[in-house]
Amino acid sequence: MSRTSSSVKPPGPRKVTTSTAIHYPFWFGGSASSLAACVTHPLDLVKVRLQTQHNGGPKRNMVQMFGHVVKSNGFLGLYKGLSASLLRQLTYSTTRFGIYAHLKTSISDRRSQPSFPQLIAISSASGFIGGIAGNPADVLNVRMQHDAALPAAERRNYKNAIDGLIRMAREEGLASLWRGVWPNSMRAALMTASQLASYDIFKDLILRYTSLPDNTITHFSASLMAGFVATTVCSPVDVIKTRIMSASENKSLAKLLSDTYRNEGPGWMFRGWVPSFIRLGPHTIATFLFLEQHQKVYRYLKGINTLDT
Repeated sequence: MSRTSSSVKPPGPRKVTTSTAIHYPFWFGGSASSLAACVTHPLDLVKVRLQTQHNGGPKRNMVQMFGHVVKSNGFLGLYKGLSASLLRQLTYSTTRFGIYAHLKTSISDRRSQPSFPQLIAISSASGFIGGIAGNPADVLNVRMQHDAALPAAERRNYKNAIDGLIRMAREEGLASLWRGVWPNSMRAALMTASQLASYDIFKDLILRYTSLPDNTITHFSASLMAGFVATTVCSPVDVIKTRIMSASENKSLAKLLSDTYRNEGPGWMFRGWVPSFIRLGPHTIATFLFLEQHQKVYRYLKGINTLDT
């Protein structure tokens, strides 16, 4: 007896295993990072202020710096430079996340999951390129966050990110947009390797050696550990990058390192580590939680149902 049309089941979602590469849109990383930046910008601003404190002035801790910013500039002062921060994420993070995801899925298309050395290599390369792409916005971001801490006569008073880029190019030349590009790119390579690669590694370890499924708890745990690794690895370069970008005079990297070590000792490498982690930890967590949700919605819209292997 022939099967009637009513007995034929409609096609369900397309099922793939977790080892199958899914090509997500290139901009997902930038979008997730931008949303995370809106949450963590006040912490980033306080971190910059702490790192640019000079020995001649009063020394404030993180809580005191928060209070000082609010007292001096109001609550909205904590969001000074947000437009530059968003521009930075849309350039820097879009590039590094996009290239990393593309290279990772390209390897998965040809063979099995990328090995640990491969993850480190592709994440470092992605971060370095992202650092170059995002350098103008990064310089602007540091300047706008540090501006209110300067004497009134020395403030640049950029209206927003676009105004800042135009004024920097006009008043200081195009070269000013690339100030600190090499330490910034090195920092971006370290950040991406210690953040993106470690997140993938920690997530894989959690899924492999614990009973936790691929859910928000797993994403939170892996991103928290990735944030800790990234903060520790990037702290010395982050301090130097901030000092170079906020400086009003050109000083060679060797001269800056020499002066910093002479004035502050070896402790300069981890100056602002706690606020850096308090900022980078939540930012890393928020970024990957937003990114995982981007990907979850994408799979739902495309009818892709992942299965554990």
